[in-house]
Amino acid sequence: MEGHRLSQRLAFYGFRKIFDSINQHGIQKGVDRMGLDGFIEHCARLAASTGAITGMGGAVTVIVGIPADLFNNLAQQFRVTLAVIYARRGSYTVTFEQLMSVVGISLGLEAGLILTRELLENVAEKLLLRMGAKVGGRLVPVVGAVVGGTTNYLFIKSVGASVKRIPL
Repeated sequence: MEGHRLSQRLAFYGFRKIFDSINQHGIQKGVDRMGLDGFIEHCARLAASTGAITGMGGAVTVIVGIPADLFNNLAQQFRVTLAVIYARRGSYTVTFEQLMSVVGISLGLEAGLILTRELLENVAEKLLLRMGAKVGGRLVPVVGAVVGGTTNYLFIKSVGASVKRIPL
């Protein structure tokens, strides 16, 4: 039980650090310049980049890429949520607690996204098996990069769509 509380405190601290590193005024400028949907697209592409790198596999990717991918995905999720809040309320100054309450409401989409990632990985695996082991073995990093990038992209896009549906 104590280990669970410790991991919750560490996660909270990590989320807080990510939130504190975000330039909320920069989000306001980005939304004003690109529009809300353009800003969400931009964040989705940023998330896709680390997803593609992480999906390539390898020891360096596991050690460096996965933590960077998790950090980037959370940062993009927070940025998209803050952008929607700004677009709806007209204020770019949001507290951590306000952000987390909106993020909490939007979390209902995660279960569907995990299913989507599993589906993408299963399809990729079956395609590789049909192509043959030799050719498939060479394509594993490419397919992994596509799956990782696509999953992150779709995740951030779905976060944006989900948060836009929340009455703020």
